[in-house]
Amino acid sequence: MDTTTADRPDTDATPRAEPVKAALATQPLGFFGSLKAARSNLLEILPELAVKQPMVSGKTGVRWHMVMDPTALRRVLLEKVDDYPKSVVTKNLLRPAIGESLFIAEGAHWRWQRRAAAPAFSARNVAALGPVMTMAAEASARRIANAGPRAVDVYADMVQATFEVISDVTLSGERRFDRDAMHRAIDNYIDVAGRVSLLDMAGMPGWVPRPGRMFSGNAVKKMKMMADTAITDRAEAKSPPDLLDLLMAGADPETKQAMSTPEIRDNLLTFIVAGHETTALTLAWALYLCAFDKGVQERAAEEARGVLQGRAATAEDVKDLPLIRAIVDESLRLYPPAGIISRTAKVADTLCDREIKPGDTVMIPIYVLHRNKLLWDNPDQFDPDRFLNTTPERYAYLPFGDGPRICIGASFAIQEAVIILSTLLSRFRFDQVRGRTPKPVLIITTRPEGGVWLTAEPRDD
Repeated sequence: MDTTTADRPDTDATPRAEPVKAALATQPLGFFGSLKAARSNLLEILPELAVKQPMVSGKTGVRWHMVMDPTALRRVLLEKVDDYPKSVVTKNLLRPAIGESLFIAEGAHWRWQRRAAAPAFSARNVAALGPVMTMAAEASARRIANAGPRAVDVYADMVQATFEVISDVTLSGERRFDRDAMHRAIDNYIDVAGRVSLLDMAGMPGWVPRPGRMFSGNAVKKMKMMADTAITDRAEAKSPPDLLDLLMAGADPETKQAMSTPEIRDNLLTFIVAGHETTALTLAWALYLCAFDKGVQERAAEEARGVLQGRAATAEDVKDLPLIRAIVDESLRLYPPAGIISRTAKVADTLCDREIKPGDTVMIPIYVLHRNKLLWDNPDQFDPDRFLNTTPERYAYLPFGDGPRICIGASFAIQEAVIILSTLLSRFRFDQVRGRTPKPVLIITTRPEGGVWLTAEPRDD
């Protein structure tokens, strides 16, 4: 049983309304049904049974297992991590854009890159990047204020805000860096290449061409060309240095190996792609949830106004905003940006007393893990207090993964989200727009289909 709300009495006899959620599969979809769902919304391939069971298995081209049991997940992500590398489908989707970067690499090649890149994301360096996040929060607040009484797609605005942050902290000195062109290239790649193909579902090897990804080649070339130019033109470090400087200066402390230009480029693109998309989604869903639950929104606004006193938030304020942080955590629970991650078993194993064969796909469906009724009380409800009162069971809450491959930028993302969310909630009252409820759709990330349209009333009280 989950302890996140067990110590808090339920005094409300009336069932609380629930925010929007994905429609899970109520019956087997079959091969072509699964392919159709996977190409439009991967969340719809998840069986409803997965929110009630520790593990669900089946076969759709290849044998697969969806794992929601924390003990089994600890085995996959920590104890036997080398026996469960990233799945072939994941690598096929992302390798054309980010090569053998931290997100894709395995074994020794991954370990030395991780050691070389880790200093760039130290607590000190992340805090030093706070002023860029504060400026982005101010800019977002100005854009929302300028919209007046008109509804705003806060998802689009959060994408702009977080892309400003990630481009400034990775490529702060590049006058020739075309931010809009890079952003368009990233969106084009995700939209065209990020969809599972028939060949993926059939378990075909990565060297077999996927037509959709062939057509995304121009977007990939543009992304890589802009990153290569930035690396070549970088002449001297800033004070404080940005992430590109830190990557270029980094070396594995054990082997002294430094990244080559292609390795720096691929990791830089990984940070740019992941560093803005996932935080933008977290913020957009958080603002939707705050508009959905006005009581939580008012409590959060009171906390933010008390701390900020009219100014924008800074990195130093994050520790003093526990409810804002809890809203971020709960948003990541209900709408995890990486809704499904998958591994391919290299060796025979047993999970939840079930046989795992070499070549089996082991899926970690984070979306349903975070809503599993064996692990969470009232799992479909928006309740940030569950993160204030207790700590969730480890491996039941995996917004950034876990084990040695936990997201290297997790602290960066949390700091950015708290800074921007607290600034906006301190200045505006957000309300939903009738008939414009977002739909959770997972292609590579869990996006709000149709955007998140809200009205924003300035707080003058």
